[in-house]
Amino acid sequence: MERFVRTQALLGAENWQRLQECRITIIGMGAVGSYATEALCRSGVGSLRLVDFDTVSISNINRQLYALSSTLNRPKVEVAAERVQDINPDCRVEALQSFVHTDTLDAVLDSRPDLVIDAIDSVTPKVALLRGVWERQIPLLSSMGAALRTDPTRISLGDIMDTSGCPLARAVRTRLRRQGIGRGITCVYSTEPVSFHYGSAGRDGTQRTINRGLERNVLGSLPTLTGIFGLMLANQAIKLLTSYHLQD
Repeated sequence: MERFVRTQALLGAENWQRLQECRITIIGMGAVGSYATEALCRSGVGSLRLVDFDTVSISNINRQLYALSSTLNRPKVEVAAERVQDINPDCRVEALQSFVHTDTLDAVLDSRPDLVIDAIDSVTPKVALLRGVWERQIPLLSSMGAALRTDPTRISLGDIMDTSGCPLARAVRTRLRRQGIGRGITCVYSTEPVSFHYGSAGRDGTQRTINRGLERNVLGSLPTLTGIFGLMLANQAIKLLTSYHLQD
């Protein structure tokens, strides 16, 4: 396929075929998730399930690929799916407008994907997802906190149990340990120090109410750092899905 000739040239025909056969579920169509989706779609991944319950708001425009004046108030997964199809009409894309929690995990993880990418930015649903995927032994890549950061050189990749300097990773790691979950969750995180504790208000002291009555902290963020997080997840996904088969 001519539109992916450069990907094929780098990865080789066999690995290119692997990507076309892969089924990836990406959860969270915000800044990190939108960039991960974009990169995987442009790499030629054959099947994408996109999951998010939210709609596009004007405050998303500073960092989210799907947030445009023309897409305001539309479901993020709907806009994301349209963009994927515009980039690669042969990609099988499913838009699932759903809040991720214990009672929706069976639907979200239905048909057992080859890989799950977690780009959720709230602690409780994130822990529920990570636990569910870990228990099902599905390959998983997760994003920790990208907000409040300004230094791209502090972004790292590693097991969540080895992370440092990330309040979100700390909160998630603590809850996972309480539930008997140990090593085996690879994540992108930043070691850049930030002053924030979950349960407090955001840097600007504000919160906004979201679906199910939950409140989410409004944290300052840049398109550059959040985008890098998403691209790193996508890059690791490509390496994982191809190198795994090369070792067979």
